Amino acid sequence: MKCYIKDYPRPQFVRKTWENLNGTWDFGFDDSNAGEAEKWYENFKGDRTIQVPFTYETKCSGIGDDSRHDNIWYHKTIQVDASRLEKENLMLHFEGSDFITKVWVNGCYAGDHRGGYARFSFDITNLVHGGANDITVKVEDSFDMQQPRGKQRWLPQNYGCWYEQTTGLWKTVWTEYVPKISLAAIKMTPDLQKAVLNLEADFTIPAACRNKDLMFEITVTFKDTLVTKIMHSITSDHISMGIGLAHSDGWVEYCCAPWTPTTPNLYDISFRITENGQTLDEVSSYFAMREIRIEGSNILLNGVPLYQRLILDQGYWKDSGLTPPSEEALIEDIDKIHALGYNGLRKHQKIEDERFLYWCDVKGMLVWSEAPAAYRFSDYAVAEFTQEWMEIVKQNYNHPCIITWTPFNESWGVAQIETRRDQQHFTEAIYHLTKSFDPYRPVITNDGWTHTCSDILTLHDYEEFGAVLKERYTERKEDILDNSFYFANYRSAYGKGFAYHGQPVIITEFGGIAFNSDGTGWGYGNLVNGKEAFIQRFDKITTAIKELPYVCGYCYTQVTDVVQEINGLMDMDRNFKIDPEIIKEINERDVIRCRK
Repeated sequence: MKCYIKDYPRPQFVRKTWENLNGTWDFGFDDSNAGEAEKWYENFKGDRTIQVPFTYETKCSGIGDDSRHDNIWYHKTIQVDASRLEKENLMLHFEGSDFITKVWVNGCYAGDHRGGYARFSFDITNLVHGGANDITVKVEDSFDMQQPRGKQRWLPQNYGCWYEQTTGLWKTVWTEYVPKISLAAIKMTPDLQKAVLNLEADFTIPAACRNKDLMFEITVTFKDTLVTKIMHSITSDHISMGIGLAHSDGWVEYCCAPWTPTTPNLYDISFRITENGQTLDEVSSYFAMREIRIEGSNILLNGVPLYQRLILDQGYWKDSGLTPPSEEALIEDIDKIHALGYNGLRKHQKIEDERFLYWCDVKGMLVWSEAPAAYRFSDYAVAEFTQEWMEIVKQNYNHPCIITWTPFNESWGVAQIETRRDQQHFTEAIYHLTKSFDPYRPVITNDGWTHTCSDILTLHDYEEFGAVLKERYTERKEDILDNSFYFANYRSAYGKGFAYHGQPVIITEFGGIAFNSDGTGWGYGNLVNGKEAFIQRFDKITTAIKELPYVCGYCYTQVTDVVQEINGLMDMDRNFKIDPEIIKEINERDVIRCRK
């Protein structure tokens, strides 16, 4: 893609004038929470350094202290080009910082943000000057079960499937010079059937510049061939328009090239704001033409039934926790998932580095985007989750690889969803709020069990015997669907007052097979002894699901081991436990399903 820049943190909205601030920062623990009163933002008192974007809990940070510290501080000196400040604003971007982030520039307060997983930014133009400038950051975190935390523990030690907490800066920090008149945001929605890309563009235009003769230029290319070039006058802060992509070479008319896992066609698109022919701002991006929709009990990709072979991906690394050690590490995970015969993944309880989504777009990897859960229901939890979830949906909307939104999982944070109307209302509200911004992708209200309104019925079942699994979902199919039979440890498919209405059905967690080890880790069901036993069990349970005629996909648990959870197809160093060709053959093997 023309927009690709290695390590660029926002690959769908690219400007060339940026600086990566990752690396060595001054750092300090503030366990008495005295830093603000003592004005550390004016006279930094941290006594050590840290490697950003790795959190202090990780080895890669240079600290490696996994104990709880609720208040931490960062400091870094950056250089600013004074000559640029007359025509450009300086933006300070944080890709992810957990949980409450407060920022000072040269001792002046720049702003704050709540939430650990979404990007946020500050315009620091009026706080900086040419030359050296001080950036000071305080991050507040806690073990509060009401805040969205995903797989981060809220107890002093790991347990079950919860791991070390992630405190502070854990994604890239960077600066960007942005013209005073600029493109603020772009929303791209493909209409495959009409061969049209629908655009919504938002602009930043200072009041003094509103009468200027501004034009918006859009150029679309496909494999270096010009598809279309459009000029549109800018008469307000917002423009909505459609761009036709069908074109002719003089003899034959070509329609748009669709995106699929096997043919991940991507278009380059560039945006320019001009005044009298002079470029004021330029942004590079890309998009894909693909349609994901539901028709009866089928999920259709570009009008064709899609059987999803997914794998659960938690995105943890041994020495860096939730933070990928490099862009190459993200690419390696995608390539190895493909090598195992999967066409998609469910990113579990994490909003991954956006470079990961870029490479999924490029390589044709389907993605289910799942929200990190809170674990206690309250008004506070509802407010925090709602705000952060919508930030996430807006941030990642343009990525074609994302085909499903999953805001809730296994009743985490809504433990009484089966009967309590307030918790049911919460999931319904998030469902409809998500649909209001993105009416095109499926939304799942409670992945695994006890759904309310949901576009797909998803079931979790860690039955270890293939024959039992197949019999359960064959003989008890109608009982599961009408809620008269509780499957998988007495779980219901729907909450009280809700019922199945013919939606697609997917088994979105199963397997979790682990080898016998030294007794320090665990998997689902009995541990297996040796590779042959693993392959036999994997084959039987996977094939059992594939033979179910009404089930249109599955998600195996999981890609890699994660700390004490040793049920990955790879260990945490990304070494395969089983020859990937064997797993691939099982996943891709055709079975007779007699689907109607």
